[in-house]
Amino acid sequence: MLLMAKMSRNEICLLLGATGVGKTLLLKRLQKLSLHELGEPPSTLPTVGTNLTDLTLKKKRVTVRELGGCMGPIWASYFNDCSSVIVSSSCIQLLSVLSAEPLCSASVLILFNKIDMPCTMSLVEIKSLFRMDDIIASATQPITTLEMSARSGQGLQEVLSWLESIKVK
Repeated sequence: MLLMAKMSRNEICLLLGATGVGKTLLLKRLQKLSLHELGEPPSTLPTVGTNLTDLTLKKKRVTVRELGGCMGPIWASYFNDCSSVIVSSSCIQLLSVLSAEPLCSASVLILFNKIDMPCTMSLVEIKSLFRMDDIIASATQPITTLEMSARSGQGLQEVLSWLESIKVK
């Protein structure tokens, strides 16, 4: 699952999640898609630290800051400089991000990645397990959920469209 947070002058979107959930592949695929050249999925290595990637969308530029899963304890130090967040993590991590004061009005995208994998749960089952209806109803920020596969490319265009739709407050 993935989530996006707040955007500033250069529109910063945080990409957060546990190690191994596909953040780096997602970022590389979004970058290629924004250049209209998706191609085959590239190989990736786990991110240690942070990756910054500029995406040029139809009407704006967005800088996506990927924070490696090992950086979970210091994610909050990056919250003040963003306006949107993509989260791919456990329910506990998601709730801690959503309850962070600097993100109370950030636009949030929760991605259910790796839907191309065998033996996956349906979106209905995942949303039920996470109690997404309750989370969305009690959250202060607008939340969007999408199914996707960074590897196959399914849902990538919807992520770019969501980024394009974010209004800076």
